[in-house]
Amino acid sequence: QVHLVESGGGLVQPGGSLKLSCAASGSIFGIGLMGWYRQAPEKERELVATTTNDGRPNYADAVKGRFTVSRDFGKNTMYLQMNSLMSEDTAVYYCCARQYGRDYWGQGTQVTVSS
Repeated sequence: QVHLVESGGGLVQPGGSLKLSCAASGSIFGIGLMGWYRQAPEKERELVATTTNDGRPNYADAVKGRFTVSRDFGKNTMYLQMNSLMSEDTAVYYCCARQYGRDYWGQGTQVTVSS
């Protein structure tokens, strides 16, 4: 069983930055793809960014050039650096890890972009 805990969310003004963290624990051997998803009120959950075992990133068009996903394998932690935040980025951000074909999810962290 993989346990994921997100942190780093909060309230930020438009144009500001936040860095989210996702710490993995438990039976973490075999974790492959990891990613960030978000869900805004009354909207479907959507992909934000993913990173592979060898650190290759992939981004949704809406965040390209503003967000950076990274992974610290020594700390079993994935990060999401979010810059130039906009009100449209307001959502609950979820961490996901895939292990042997099964997806594990964190509890989510709220990001609110507002003046």
